[in-house]
Amino acid sequence: MNTQIRRLALGMVLLYSALFVRLNVVQVFSSGDLNAREGNNRQNLRDFDRPRGKIQTADGTVVAFTEEVKGKRFEYQRNYPTGELFAHVTGYFTLELGSTGVERSYGDDLSGQSSSLELRALTNLFNADANTGDVVLSLRSDVQQAARDGLGDRRGSVVALDPRTGAILALWSYPSYDPNLLVDDNGADAIGVKTLLDGAPDKPLLARSYRELFAPGSTFKVVTGSAGIRSGDVSLMSPSYPERTEWTPPGTTRPLSNFDGALCGGPLIEVLRVSCNTAFAEMGARTLGPEALVDTAVDFGFGSKPPIDIPGAVASEIPTDYGKALGPFPDGDGGTVYEDTPALAQVAIGQGNARATPLQMAMTAGAIGNEGIIMEPHVAAEVRDTEGNVVREVKPTVWKRPLKKEQAAAMRTAMDGVVADGTATELDVPGFKVGGKTGTAQTVAGEDRSHAWIIGYAGPEGEPAEVAVAVIVEAQPKVSEQTGGRVAAPIAQRVLRAALSPVPASAGLPNELGGN
Repeated sequence: MNTQIRRLALGMVLLYSALFVRLNVVQVFSSGDLNAREGNNRQNLRDFDRPRGKIQTADGTVVAFTEEVKGKRFEYQRNYPTGELFAHVTGYFTLELGSTGVERSYGDDLSGQSSSLELRALTNLFNADANTGDVVLSLRSDVQQAARDGLGDRRGSVVALDPRTGAILALWSYPSYDPNLLVDDNGADAIGVKTLLDGAPDKPLLARSYRELFAPGSTFKVVTGSAGIRSGDVSLMSPSYPERTEWTPPGTTRPLSNFDGALCGGPLIEVLRVSCNTAFAEMGARTLGPEALVDTAVDFGFGSKPPIDIPGAVASEIPTDYGKALGPFPDGDGGTVYEDTPALAQVAIGQGNARATPLQMAMTAGAIGNEGIIMEPHVAAEVRDTEGNVVREVKPTVWKRPLKKEQAAAMRTAMDGVVADGTATELDVPGFKVGGKTGTAQTVAGEDRSHAWIIGYAGPEGEPAEVAVAVIVEAQPKVSEQTGGRVAAPIAQRVLRAALSPVPASAGLPNELGGN
């Protein structure tokens, strides 16, 4: 009997221990993920129908505030005065639909529930003002407007950031939506609007800039070239790849061609300038091999979700398995053939199964302009109390170090050449050193439809770049071949010009738009 009691007691202890562990996992370790989960509106139930802080841009434009209303079901209602312009950044805050964007990730600050703001409330017991916080974004309204105006009504995305800090200056996707339509007092109407938006073929609720993957096309050659520089087997001036119009990798009978059937070849500095497919395909498949190319892409951030401070970011993708090594290239000139060498050649030029977000490609360009360092991207700069005092700053944090300083300098020389006398001349901004890389990514094999890409950076001569940018204009029905140099570069240049211009003296100061 005593043995049975001891076994029962031991079993009860084990069960209680398992329950204790599970409760701690849910309440402590998983609380952040559960709170951030889309559709979880517990935080909204706590914070709804009460004062809530503003969200404003770095140059002082209020993009979200709470106003008092009369004659409606609730006393307070959220308002988004700039409509669709910042919708994918601010997100929305509703009772029925929950919250997204900055409204979700900085919800505790906006509602005054963060530790720093609760401490302020304890030390200001006689202050009658609501204890809310204002979130100041790193985005500038003039740069965001330049992105929207440049892209126009073409489907696509624009990302601009400061590569030295990771501060995002513009994050625009078209089509967008008006969040005011989702915060109507009638919850049934809001749910109906969201249902319509969810079912729209162009997916206006989806922030393409950091939540959608695209073939990066020739912009990925920056990663391939960086892998070559890192390996030590490639420099700006060697090796020199043969001049060809097409190249057939071992393992296939289908040749890989240059854009428009061009004849090209030479060393890295030349083949990047003219965006030579045959040279980069051979560089990736033969000079480098899968390990060096994949490792470099991973160090640039492929395969990892970028730690941006708004929910929903997706990881860019690069295939990692190309089968086993089969032996040397048949011509005896070096290099190892793998079971899927043709796929490796495609990935090396940004085709095949390589996929990237515009945010990832902006950070890739930024790494070249910032001495080989990628900072954590963020849309918020600081949190302020109702008196305008800064209670929390978003500190610049290193995320990745894909290149050493001298390796990044070599790639910067090559990318500068693309703008000075290559495929990206329309990216140039007088008075600044500008580097870039164009891209044309075919969407469907055999069809004359392509995404038009450009990535780049700009800053003073001899200094780290101040701005990095990525633009994609997505392939449109009934639109023939479009190239990054012709279509995307003018948009990116417009954004660079805005971002490099001085911030207005009133930047960051609250404007007169009302609300809490």
